[in-house]
Amino acid sequence: MTEIDEATKIKMEIAELKKKTKILEAKPAKKVAKKAGAKPAKKVAKKAGAKPAKKVAKKAEAKPAKVVKPKKLTKKELAEAKRIAERTVEDELEEQLTESEIENFQIEKVDMERLTNKICDILAERESDGMLQSELWKKLKLSGRDGSRLSLKLERMGTITREKLLENDRWTYKLILKKTPISTQSIENSPCLVCTVEQKCSLDGEISPKTCQLIEDWVIAEFKKPLKAK
Repeated sequence: MTEIDEATKIKMEIAELKKKTKILEAKPAKKVAKKAGAKPAKKVAKKAGAKPAKKVAKKAEAKPAKVVKPKKLTKKELAEAKRIAERTVEDELEEQLTESEIENFQIEKVDMERLTNKICDILAERESDGMLQSELWKKLKLSGRDGSRLSLKLERMGTITREKLLENDRWTYKLILKKTPISTQSIENSPCLVCTVEQKCSLDGEISPKTCQLIEDWVIAEFKKPLKAK
């Protein structure tokens, strides 16, 4: 064999070795791609996706929401809550007004004595049953505010008593006559007021109310007057 032939043979062996080397280099690259690409991605997806979601769902279902129990009120707090719920306009006025303002209350351009007597007449007809103050103020054409102040004044005077009650889901007062105020109406036509011999009049004297014809006539006339319609 010549030198040329040996050189050619060596070149062919080198070329064959290069081919085998390329084949060997190519196969491991594919395996690595599979390991680093598809399989790890699936495993990560499973771990990060499905399994944790199930665990969280189970935990959320397992633990029920805590029920917050209402705070138990003390006797003092219950009493205060009841007082606030039962407050009326009169209660607010009593807190705002002084005793002097209540006792000296006047309605502009109104004869307070005459108004008081009229209230007493109306309440006297109801006797111990009394009358709802809203009904009374409506009858007298008074505003609720004026009526409320007037009821406080009459209570301070000892003329009426106020009884608190629940009416149509609202707290209000029933007014009951306690005592009738002194009125001069019953003696307005008395002959004694204009009597010319009043100074000589006495129980045991010659001129006496026991034997006075003027007084007798007046009493009979008053007795015959019709009673007020109830």
